[in-house]
Amino acid sequence: MSDSSQPQPGPERATDSDGTGAAAGTLVLCDARLADGRVVDVRLSGGRIEAVGTAGSLAPQGSRVDLGGYLLLPAPAEPHAHCDTALTADAAGPVADTLEAVQRRTTEAALLQLGHGATALRAHVRIGDVQGLRSLEAVLQAGRSLRGLAELTAVAVPRLLTGAAGADGLAMLRDALKMGATVVGGCPDLDPDPAGYAETVLELANEHGCAVDLHTDGDDPARLARFAAMAGGLRPGVTLGPCAGLSALPPEMAARTAEQLAAAGVTVVCLPQGGCAALERQGALPGHGGATGGLAPRSAPVRLLRAAGVRVAAGSGALRDAANPVGRGDPLEAAYLLASMGEAGPETAYGAVSTAARATLGLPEVRVEAGFPAELLAVRGESLAGVLSLAYSRIVVHRGRVVARTSAVREYCDSAAVVALELPRQSQR
Repeated sequence: MSDSSQPQPGPERATDSDGTGAAAGTLVLCDARLADGRVVDVRLSGGRIEAVGTAGSLAPQGSRVDLGGYLLLPAPAEPHAHCDTALTADAAGPVADTLEAVQRRTTEAALLQLGHGATALRAHVRIGDVQGLRSLEAVLQAGRSLRGLAELTAVAVPRLLTGAAGADGLAMLRDALKMGATVVGGCPDLDPDPAGYAETVLELANEHGCAVDLHTDGDDPARLARFAAMAGGLRPGVTLGPCAGLSALPPEMAARTAEQLAAAGVTVVCLPQGGCAALERQGALPGHGGATGGLAPRSAPVRLLRAAGVRVAAGSGALRDAANPVGRGDPLEAAYLLASMGEAGPETAYGAVSTAARATLGLPEVRVEAGFPAELLAVRGESLAGVLSLAYSRIVVHRGRVVARTSAVREYCDSAAVVALELPRQSQR
């Protein structure tokens, strides 16, 4: 299948201008359509965009890729992945949690999401309990093996941090930061003292100068207000997600809470495809009741949050694990869902998985302009709304080189209607 009913040749493989196909330090993306409608050539060099000119204006040098029929966009980033538990929904028995098994799952999940376009991923990794730091070690090893293909960073997620039971969790969290976790995370909703949990995380993050990314359902406005008060001013920043519970609050209460989050500079990462295993607990699973009458809200109220000035990014969450056995890990699907649910227009929805997601990860902004990082996604289509609707064929660029490519073709059997519309027909065999 393809995202066009008209015959579309596949993109050319990158070749030198002399046709030899030898590797070169410069890559030219030819005849690419931008979101504003312009058709341009884009020259990449040294991991950055070196020049952007009208189609045919850049002298051919190095390698080139024909992007005729493609829309060229800043690459998405994945701010909320669970690579260590990904791809386990079909396990016949207990899920293997050896170092090798977790590393393999993490690598496969990251490559799957890279194929969708995410050149950077933040993986939330549980620490403690039986697995200790083993899953974190596996994720960090996978990240090292993926260098040059994608950037994978880890959030350490302990279960408990307060009281006598939390002492081990705190010690393990400190060890996780020494090992290479770059973000302090966790699930305050699961701790007997959620405010104490958040306070411990924020203090540790301030001590180490690292970001915070906390899982919370967001259905308790007083708790969110307290989180916001504690988080204000912390650098490099505080992220909360998925906060779907905000959608169950009365609109006035949700709006006040959103204003408090905005004033504190807190980022919210929503999960339009549904929740994730980190928030599973007795009494807080999908269908736990409350204002929605037994059906948990699917996602945070993005339009309301943005109106209050909150930066909102969108992530994928569960990828074919117990929390979502059909999760795709596709940033463009997250954007599609935001747009289809009426929470954002196509441009804003895509910005949630690209510009806002990259900012959440502390990555530099990407624009298709000279001087910006060459982190790009080309999708077959002519408009942003079109590619969110039928985003099949994709070409992914990381650090100035093509690192993933997906091609799809749709053909129809021979019929008068197909002939009249000049649609692509199946070859005769």
